Amino acid sequence: MCDQTFVAATFGPCDNCTTPSPLMNIYIKNEAINYCSFCVELMACQELQKGESLASLKKESDNLKKKLEEERAKLNDVELHQVAEKIEVLGALSIKTRRVLKGHGNKVLCMDWCKDKRRLVSSSQDGKVIVWDAFTLNKEHGVPLPCTWVMACAYAPSGCAVACGGLDNKCSVIPLSMDKNENLAAKKKSVAMHTNYVSGCTFTNSDMQLLTSSGDGTCALWDVESGQLLQSFHGHTADVLSLDLAPSETGNTFVSGGCDMRANVWDMRSGQNIQSFESHESDINCVKYYPSGDAFASASDDATCRFYDLRADREVAVYQKDSIIFGASTVDFSLSGRLLFAGYNDYTINVWDVLKGTRSTILFGHENRVSRVRVSPDGTALCSASWDNTLRIWA
Repeated sequence: MCDQTFVAATFGPCDNCTTPSPLMNIYIKNEAINYCSFCVELMACQELQKGESLASLKKESDNLKKKLEEERAKLNDVELHQVAEKIEVLGALSIKTRRVLKGHGNKVLCMDWCKDKRRLVSSSQDGKVIVWDAFTLNKEHGVPLPCTWVMACAYAPSGCAVACGGLDNKCSVIPLSMDKNENLAAKKKSVAMHTNYVSGCTFTNSDMQLLTSSGDGTCALWDVESGQLLQSFHGHTADVLSLDLAPSETGNTFVSGGCDMRANVWDMRSGQNIQSFESHESDINCVKYYPSGDAFASASDDATCRFYDLRADREVAVYQKDSIIFGASTVDFSLSGRLLFAGYNDYTINVWDVLKGTRSTILFGHENRVSRVRVSPDGTALCSASWDNTLRIWA
């Protein structure tokens, strides 16, 4: 097929033979067709040259991939921890729980800070989105949504709106107002529509564009005002679980990670996958850019976090210990980039020294899986969301 071909499964009549059956939604150069598995195989075989077979082409593809990895390995000279040998070891960290935010009736699945460094938004399996004042613990807004499992939420750069999405396959934008009695649910506007659950969302550098990731294996860029699809990103072969926008205000790239164990870097202007990394051994649950934008970290069910340098085009560090056997669900960097905060399924938050690859401390307090960690915009606090129905603010 081609480098923009993507496959996901649904049920209905085949566009080719009209037989009702499980379909593959195939995107060829952004044009969608729905074929059953038999017609897909026929289509694939039509372009085969004499003496070729699907097995031989797959073997050739694997050999080419292996050669690329070998060429990439020849450029590897030194690991990150070796470069950092002469750097001083971090002193003892005194990070404690300063606030506990209670109000959700079920697992808290996502949260995001407002740029005013004070407010934050959280979404939960109870079907609610809550806007909090992190200083006073007051709930400024509580918005009930028509579906449970609100898996993603994000604050707009202006602080005047929040976006949220989940198992209803939609991502909606909710404008916020000073009137706490106003019915915000009635003002909710559906912006994005996927063919499977929405796993992540983030605004670009303005309130006018929204980037989403989905269980349908795609990411998409939407115009908030019109709800129009501006660009779609096809390349993952399974659910996309996380995405993160490059931190530069003029940046046009973002990174995504998913169940195909791949982390892909995308150009938002062209829709092209410009870099891809495949060193994890299980689902990638979270990806997060380094503050400079030159690297990113990933968290995976294989119980490791990994650090990728985009300029070197390779993985430069792995954060793991034999005693850590539970999957990592979320990561974020400190403002300086020296610390990596990682939330795990064993209810802990591990703090890693990014340069030396060692664990600096462990934060205990949550009573269930940590689903999200986010450092505040000024770097003075860390907020964590958990399946124990609470959020905690650490400092």
